[in-house]
Amino acid sequence: MPEIVSDILALEGLGWLIAGVFLAGAVRGFSGFGAALVYMPIAGQFLPPLWALITLVVMEIFGPLPLLPSAWRSANRGQVARISIGAIVAMPVGLTLLLAVEPEVFRYLVSALVLILPILLLYGVRLPGPITRPLQYGTGVMSGFVGGFAGLPGPPVILLYMASGATAAMTRANILLYLVAIDLAFIAILSVSGQMSAVPVVLGVVLAVPNVLGNLAGAAMFRPERQRLYRMFGLGVMMAVGLSSLPLWDHDTANRKDAAHAVERSEL
Repeated sequence: MPEIVSDILALEGLGWLIAGVFLAGAVRGFSGFGAALVYMPIAGQFLPPLWALITLVVMEIFGPLPLLPSAWRSANRGQVARISIGAIVAMPVGLTLLLAVEPEVFRYLVSALVLILPILLLYGVRLPGPITRPLQYGTGVMSGFVGGFAGLPGPPVILLYMASGATAAMTRANILLYLVAIDLAFIAILSVSGQMSAVPVVLGVVLAVPNVLGNLAGAAMFRPERQRLYRMFGLGVMMAVGLSSLPLWDHDTANRKDAAHAVERSEL
């Protein structure tokens, strides 16, 4: 255990990770989504892709816990279940690709996804009809693939609800419950496949503390009547993080990547 703590303390950018986790938790606390969209571009700068995913799902198990009771009451649980089933089916395919991708390619993909969602929502994409059952399962499949490949299971589901006529309270509750279910599925799949390693798991537990605090701060700011304000703020944060995290801004990408992989190899 002391070696694991030493490896965590030696990670470059640990302070940025903690700050990013708090911001991610705050965005999720008032919107019900956005934690992965904020965290993954930041984590991709300092951690190998698999570690970024593991830390995300571990900390996200704890972060939304204070918000679950109210989300359970407000959510359409049937829709959440159908979307989750579709996602769990497709998730292993995305994870298989994640294990083969280069860290720099991973970062470009994550940043691109983070930027595409706010642009689509700002352009006023709207669902022409109701959220049918086939659409729920299909959105889940797409979400599971993207989640396994890029650590971002939320964008397809977020886009589905933001483009529908669902109320702010139900949208927030559905997305929050769905993301918790997917985090549990991620942990189960990674554990069964032997991909859960000690350092990112412990780091995820450490990051859960600022994540919980951020969720509580965001939830305290949530007011249904201010939906537009929160929506615009959340989209702005996502776009800023996505742009600033593109690898083209790096001056030391190679050194950072080598250092991260050295820590990963020392743990194996």
